Amino acid sequence: MKVILMAKTQLTEQFINEYSPNVPASDNEKLALIAIRNCYSPLKPSEILHAESERYFGDKANGERLFKQIANSKHTSTMEHIHFAFSVEDISRAALAQLTRHRHFGFSVKSQRYVKYGSGDKSGGFDYVTPASVTGGKAHEIYDDFMHIAQETYDRLREAGIPAEDARNVLPNAATTHIVMSGNLRAILEFYGKRQEGRGAQAEIAELAEKMRQLVQECEPWTAHFFDVQ
Repeated sequence: MKVILMAKTQLTEQFINEYSPNVPASDNEKLALIAIRNCYSPLKPSEILHAESERYFGDKANGERLFKQIANSKHTSTMEHIHFAFSVEDISRAALAQLTRHRHFGFSVKSQRYVKYGSGDKSGGFDYVTPASVTGGKAHEIYDDFMHIAQETYDRLREAGIPAEDARNVLPNAATTHIVMSGNLRAILEFYGKRQEGRGAQAEIAELAEKMRQLVQECEPWTAHFFDVQ
């Protein structure tokens, strides 16, 4: 599985020029501060950065305390304004089914109806995920044999004139797909809280949750407090 962070929320140039002082904070960190302080401050949202940036970003300890307090209080509705978009490649259809049970994400999924998965097509046939539990030994041989049978069956159906949208019914849950996926930070936090390793999640979706956490924290280190309390 390969996961790439493709995009994240940015402040507009007009807002930066008019309402955002030059302080050591990312756009999303500033946006988080505005959303949080808007709930508790008499100031207007457009006034918060000029009035409070020095307090929270000039003294990093104050900013740390604020974000930690919000994370601990679970006031994560303030994180719904911060969005991320990911490319998720070579994930199984089984994991996709689990993933779509989580609300507030947007998905664009490679179609098995329009993309043809015959051995002689541009795809070269379908790829598949092999769980660690069947890797090696007799179980691995049985597993791979079935995948080859599924591919042969798909090919034969297509050769018999069956359209791809119907032939795809023989493709297994293990068949891989590619997803463009987006969601706000609160949705990502809730997903991570339920699917992180050690919470009983299946290995593949736990791997996705961990990779998403790493990517978000790499570009927005201040979010670590929110993941830590999940």
